[in-house]
Amino acid sequence: MEISAAGRLEVRITAADVGKRVSVRRLSEAGAPGEKFTDTVGVLTSWDKGVLLITRKSGESVRVDESALVAGKVVPPAPARRRGPAATYEELARAASRAWLPVESEWLGGWELRAAAGFTRRANSVLPLGDPGLPLDEALTAVRRWYGERGLPAYVQTATGAEGTQEMLCGELERRDWVREVTAEVWTGALAPVADRAEGTGVVLAREADEAWLARYQRKGVSEVALRVLGGGPSVWFATVPGAAGEAPAAIGRCVVDGRWASFAAVEVDPAQRRRGLATAVMAALARRALDEGASAAWLQVETDNARARALYTGMGFAAHHAYHHYREPADAGTDR
Repeated sequence: MEISAAGRLEVRITAADVGKRVSVRRLSEAGAPGEKFTDTVGVLTSWDKGVLLITRKSGESVRVDESALVAGKVVPPAPARRRGPAATYEELARAASRAWLPVESEWLGGWELRAAAGFTRRANSVLPLGDPGLPLDEALTAVRRWYGERGLPAYVQTATGAEGTQEMLCGELERRDWVREVTAEVWTGALAPVADRAEGTGVVLAREADEAWLARYQRKGVSEVALRVLGGGPSVWFATVPGAAGEAPAAIGRCVVDGRWASFAAVEVDPAQRRRGLATAVMAALARRALDEGASAAWLQVETDNARARALYTGMGFAAHHAYHHYREPADAGTDR
């Protein structure tokens, strides 16, 4: 923290620093166990009526009473990742969108409004990649109306934790009572090491998700719309490790090859067949096919509480690039549609 020549902690941030990355120290809440002070690092997304709102890399918003501030300063942006392929947030966001295509989309300035009859939040949310061309409140009203016309709740997908992500938009949504429902992370890694992890013997690759593949897929009762989403993308591959006769596959996976990127999704293993390396075999087989098509880097999405998947991907050389979140419209927003 900032310490003056006299050895005192100083607050060297003001409301003019909204939008910048800051580090602050505040007095802990009265009666709280442990340290007297609490430190927070993140983007200062607002400073209003004596309260600071700081959005951390994880997307968590921290409220700080101005009266509790002990020290504060502007700090440099988070250092760039030193592991895995270099990528901007926007490049990954666009690749992720192409790998999970909606059945309907429309642009509102730099915001893409996406819909797929409610199949997954990713395909039924706004992807804001620029200025919507309207003041924020008007843009959100237009978003709610668009989704309302389709009988869907309005969601906005945001990201935090990398250069060019949307901490400020997260803060604005929360001030308007939009609710963050889901947080996950996008991880990236080199593709060749994944291909070298296993032989992939017994993995069958196909261009379409057949009945056997869908029998293992975690979302049951897949509709025609869902099949369109699953099958959409630049170059889509489905992997299957067949199960015993008459049974669902032992493991499945999906990969979309898009230029230098290969995305992995729906990697699922029969619980009774875990710890046999089947997930690794599926990803290795898909990675080799992606290498054949010219890809060199990979990305995937993983939930923050999925310890098994995180351990698997870490062992393959993947590391977190940024977090992403889905914000749902306020419960009383229907009157604005």
